[in-house]
Amino acid sequence: MTTALVQRPFDPAPALASIVAHAVPGVETVDGSTVRRVVRFGGEPALVEATLLPDRIELRGSAGTPEDLVALAHSWFGLGDDLGAVHHAFEADPVLGPLVRARSRLRILGHPDGFEAAMATVLGQQVSLAAARTFGGRLAAAYGTPGPGGLIAYPTPDRLARADAVELQSVVRITHARARTLHAVADACARGLTLAPGSPDARARLLELPGIGPWTADYLALRVLGDRDAMPMGDLVLRRALAVRTATEVTRLAEQWRPLRAFAAVHLWTATAYAL
Repeated sequence: MTTALVQRPFDPAPALASIVAHAVPGVETVDGSTVRRVVRFGGEPALVEATLLPDRIELRGSAGTPEDLVALAHSWFGLGDDLGAVHHAFEADPVLGPLVRARSRLRILGHPDGFEAAMATVLGQQVSLAAARTFGGRLAAAYGTPGPGGLIAYPTPDRLARADAVELQSVVRITHARARTLHAVADACARGLTLAPGSPDARARLLELPGIGPWTADYLALRVLGDRDAMPMGDLVLRRALAVRTATEVTRLAEQWRPLRAFAAVHLWTATAYAL
């Protein structure tokens, strides 16, 4: 096993809770503070175990180099962000100041596979987390491949692009509109759309696809594209946290939090989830 250790201030509890809530059955597991899943390094599937601790993240991989594991930790767990700058930006804010002080180590959780994150986000539109995980498990079981450690390697864009929307609808047991969106995202990624930090046109290209609206595009910009000013203004939890009724009101309030609106969103989500 290849190992790596990244020492950074980190708040493991909300990260682990979020991973548990969204984990696709068979693809990702959580045992205590350790997350296990298959990650592709250079196209080859590897079993990766990440143990999340308050002052460090320990990684083990069945393949890849230590440098691969460190890069994965940075993109997956937001370890490259300067939390001091976040604290300075929000310390005097009446809404965010208390939240940042309460969770000074909170970082933005990314995802080790941008395509998988996009599929999961589409499957989660307008349904419960439990339903989204069930749909995701069906998709992975039908189109994924056996991976190391007894886990499933998530299906590639090419594999899902070869399945038409009617087939996806039948296999996953979702609406045709949802299946059409899944296929459109898979086809776009198979044709070259990259969902990863540093993909400047990815949000705009996502919005061109059927069934992808501003909430989905902004959520993926925050979680996958590394845009630290992204904020899904129409998000129901954000509206409730800010005690407003419309996305327009969220947009107006959030203007003062630029260019770190993604951190504002994550702190508001976490405070709501943990009732701070």
